[in-house]
Amino acid sequence: MTYAFTHRHLLGIEGLNPLDLRYLLERAESYVALNRQTEKKIGTLRGRTIINLFFENSTRTRTSFELAGKRLGADVINMSVASSSVKKGETLIDTAMTLNAMHADVLVVRHAESGAPHLLARKLNCAVINAGDGTHEHPTQALLDALTIRRRKGRLEGLVVAICGDIAHSRVARSNILLLNGLGAEVRVVAPPTLLPAEIDRLNVRVFHSMREGLKDADIVMMLRLQTERMQGALIPSVREYFHFFGLDREKLALAKPDAAVMHPGPMNRGVEIDSDLADDIDRSLINEQVEMGVAVRMACLEVLSEKLPAVQGAQ
Repeated sequence: MTYAFTHRHLLGIEGLNPLDLRYLLERAESYVALNRQTEKKIGTLRGRTIINLFFENSTRTRTSFELAGKRLGADVINMSVASSSVKKGETLIDTAMTLNAMHADVLVVRHAESGAPHLLARKLNCAVINAGDGTHEHPTQALLDALTIRRRKGRLEGLVVAICGDIAHSRVARSNILLLNGLGAEVRVVAPPTLLPAEIDRLNVRVFHSMREGLKDADIVMMLRLQTERMQGALIPSVREYFHFFGLDREKLALAKPDAAVMHPGPMNRGVEIDSDLADDIDRSLINEQVEMGVAVRMACLEVLSEKLPAVQGAQ
């Protein structure tokens, strides 16, 4: 697929058009087979430097970006806030400018504050990828979710996707809603009123407060983590009651289409958001496939953004 991806950074799904999204998915598709080979490494990004700057803990996202960069032949440096000068009072901008002076090519940023990657993108010379900012967006998670769905169902257009749980605190939900709407899926959100954001009516989704109604005839059931660390006050009566009404088990899944697939961006709380038996059911659960697709999607994003950078001296 020949296409001109014109964006210098990847800060969110918002701002990308359907052609941009399809292009990134096609590029990611090409890396799925490579990642299943014994020899997984190529030299596309040889000479490039990627810095993963994570101000929030993360296992799968940071590891996924690290693997993606290394498989493309780049030099990859991981930095966590625990080992950075931020702990000594350095500002976000000063930290970023220090890294900029080291001539990084791509900065992958995860931050608890919405908009932090956007701020850095305005200050730095390198490309910036948003690896999750506050409750705003997590674009590469939405792309890997879309790739996973497309590989299982063969399409996105016309599918009914039910996103269930803590919508209010989920950047994954917001990015998925934007992407799925952009590529023609019908998006439902299923949650108690206390776990829905105030702007939900502006996001072009159907809202349900009952799993039994929201899951009816769904093609995909996407569960979300209950983000208690972001909650102020008691937004649910108890974990046990939450699972009773909004946790996914086989009885509730039976309301969806017979071949409906189950997803969860992780980390998942078994017995809170999803029944453990269902999470491990390889016929219904796509959770491991989501992790696998994450590396391919991040390879595609790193490669596409690196093409906008000045050529590496001596590269062929």
